[in-house]
Amino acid sequence: MSNAFRELLKKVGSGVHTGKDLSREEAATATRMMLEAQATPAQIGAFLIAHRIKRPTSEEIAGMLDAYEQLGPMVQPLSQENGQFSIKSFSGPVTVFGTPYDGRSRTAPVTPITALILATAGVPVLMHGSDCMPTKYGVPLIELWQGLGVDFSKLSLFQVQQLLETTGLGFIYLPNHFPQAQGLVPYRDQIGKRPPAATMELIWSPYAGDVHVIAGYVHPPTENRFIETFKHRGITHFTLVKGLEGSFDLSRDRTAIIALSQPGEGSDFERLLLHPRDYGFAGTDVPLESTTQLLEQMQGVLQGKSSELMLTAIWNSGFYLWRCGVCPDLPTGFAQAEALCVRGAVIQKLEEVKKAIASRQFAHRKPPRNPAFLGQEG
Repeated sequence: MSNAFRELLKKVGSGVHTGKDLSREEAATATRMMLEAQATPAQIGAFLIAHRIKRPTSEEIAGMLDAYEQLGPMVQPLSQENGQFSIKSFSGPVTVFGTPYDGRSRTAPVTPITALILATAGVPVLMHGSDCMPTKYGVPLIELWQGLGVDFSKLSLFQVQQLLETTGLGFIYLPNHFPQAQGLVPYRDQIGKRPPAATMELIWSPYAGDVHVIAGYVHPPTENRFIETFKHRGITHFTLVKGLEGSFDLSRDRTAIIALSQPGEGSDFERLLLHPRDYGFAGTDVPLESTTQLLEQMQGVLQGKSSELMLTAIWNSGFYLWRCGVCPDLPTGFAQAEALCVRGAVIQKLEEVKKAIASRQFAHRKPPRNPAFLGQEG
């Protein structure tokens, strides 16, 4: 048993009258001790449920992110000299997608299509996640990519770096790239609730350069907690969406509530209320009947076939093309998203990613002697 961790546990678990919030440094210490298994299983389980009941502060989430940055994988800034991806025509940051690790179970996600369209348009996208996990046990992002023929799960961290530089897409896969964090997953099932780490993951950015963090949430207080966490962490470029099932997918059935960062304009963020009916996209959100059916629907979208999921994909991708600076306004974003699908450019990007992963040259290149990659080549 760790006596040091025991004191941190007592602090968050003493109830409403005597319990106290952790400082940023204490939260970082507690997270490191759990990731490195310095705390016992009993201590870790108790801490996770106590912290959830208390609710983490933005300062505590910042400390948790500090620990992830110290111990976790980190993709290095893209090199315009060595990369083959068309980043020279796009001067913006790498876009980091934050989606719930326990997946989707009710509505059809279009996140992979959004990522492909952004990459096709010249916006590099880095994703992260794991396999099917508690508490929802929904369809995880990695499984959808595998169903589309793209298996990010077997890449080393250096190969993720290569893939991001050459195709504009990358994926940090917890079991391979951050086994310490993956080791905490069983606790989610044992305590029966999402721990604060499930909230923190949504805004985790495993990229060392300039980032645009895009994340979703369910409960309105989470939005302000994220914004305050960004202040602690120095993140000035973000998009937060009250999206479908906690993702950043925009609904076609209700007004989208979106927070857009406004760096350098004297305010923290701008509130955008986006009405799908104003742009001709109002409708019912496509239900998730089965993974097999969803993948067939996604293939139809990639082939430019008209469908309800195609409208959902255009609604989402068009917004993010505008938000990422590719298009000057929303109507142009929607038109470009549709055109890229219909012309076959998006499915070509998918094939490009598949070929890059399957390439013998890609698979067997040796990583550089860079400390950022040491110990993470497997």
